[in-house]
Amino acid sequence: MVTFFPPVAPILAVDLAQRLGLEFRAGSDAKVTVNSVAPIEDAAAGSLTFLNNRIYARLLTDTKASTVVVSKAHLDQVPDTIAAIIAPDPYRAFAQAAAIMVPSAMRPLPVFDQGISERAVVHESAMLEEDVTVEPGAVVGARAKIGRGTIIGPNVTIGADTHIGRDCSIVANASVIHSILGDRVIIQAGARIGCDGFGFSMGPQGHLKIPQLGRAILQDDVEIGPNSVIDRGSNRDTVIGEGTKIDGYVMIGHNTTVGRHCVMAGQCGIAGSTTVGDFVLMGAGVAVNGHISVASGSQFMGKTVIVEDVKQGGQYAGEPARPLKLWRRDMVRIRRDLKKRTAEMEGRKSDD
Repeated sequence: MVTFFPPVAPILAVDLAQRLGLEFRAGSDAKVTVNSVAPIEDAAAGSLTFLNNRIYARLLTDTKASTVVVSKAHLDQVPDTIAAIIAPDPYRAFAQAAAIMVPSAMRPLPVFDQGISERAVVHESAMLEEDVTVEPGAVVGARAKIGRGTIIGPNVTIGADTHIGRDCSIVANASVIHSILGDRVIIQAGARIGCDGFGFSMGPQGHLKIPQLGRAILQDDVEIGPNSVIDRGSNRDTVIGEGTKIDGYVMIGHNTTVGRHCVMAGQCGIAGSTTVGDFVLMGAGVAVNGHISVASGSQFMGKTVIVEDVKQGGQYAGEPARPLKLWRRDMVRIRRDLKKRTAEMEGRKSDD
């Protein structure tokens, strides 16, 4: 199989466990090495795999993996012929192990050459630290600042006075203007950061554009998926908190503040001047009204519509959003009522 991410040199499984601060099962062969990562059913000799769901435990019998990351609860299901690394959260531990073994997959890398391409346009007043890559077709504007180790991909636009931190990756065809980015920020292909907010004074004589004078600020370790849009603020900044991960085709309106370590799946939309707390999770297609607040620790199922303040963390679903337990109860009642009405229209008794 062709792989775009070759692993590093083989590593002893026992050494890998030590680097992760995890227990290596007593009796496992200390000479076992791993040189690739794979799911249980596709693993080959030398592969590292993991078991995080008992549904897949049956696959351990036939797996050819050399080492498995597993919890104590499932340790007895791992054949003695396979080395085992014991972790309280096997999936997270596997992710950490994969990052060690295949570091090239941890951030987008140059598609051309490292360094400043002759076919890039970098303004003479821009300030680039050492080890910055600017690929063909990219444009870096006046007085822009780009930190050490950052990669500016093909046809990327970095606007005037924009600040990009260190070890960032801005992938092909993205644009970053009127913005300040922290370190280790990843902007995937086609994303638009810092563009005009959607602000107009509407009236019978036409809609008057309101100048968007704020910035878009993305703190350390933020990731933005392909074709997502983060508007800059109008009269204050749009802020995305550190560690937040935003999927593709997400829209964040102007003046919005998103807290730390939030996760937003594809096609979420947040209207302007909304405040989202820390560690908020939003499934695909969640819609958030403007000028409201969402409490830290809230979790929203896909397609939830949030129309008013969410004052305490918890699980929510529905349109409009309500606690998950209430939504489930409502769905049961609605299905029962529909079934009953259908039976009445067909002239028969419902089973309920």
